[in-house]
Amino acid sequence: MTKDTNLHSPPAARAQGFDFYNIKNTYNAWFAYTLLFNSSEYKGTLNIMGADIMAQETRDLSVAGGTGDFFMARGVVTLRTDVAQGDYYFRLQMDIKLYECY
Repeated sequence: MTKDTNLHSPPAARAQGFDFYNIKNTYNAWFAYTLLFNSSEYKGTLNIMGADIMAQETRDLSVAGGTGDFFMARGVVTLRTDVAQGDYYFRLQMDIKLYECY
């Protein structure tokens, strides 16, 4: 993951997890991802999960927790397909909104 669309930008985080696809009529997915931040700016993880209805222009997924700088984080991740090339390549824009709840 990078902060912008340039492939050669330094990484801001690394994503690891699962995405399960349902292709009965159109492409849909269920995501369960952990974003791992290990930079001088942020350290910790964010856990993201939810349904990705790909026919929608923007989709909201839940921030279900985190560690480190994101300890017990809650919020919403808005996904937008930035680039798609057939069924084999896509790039997502991810806007993360976190809530402060202590």
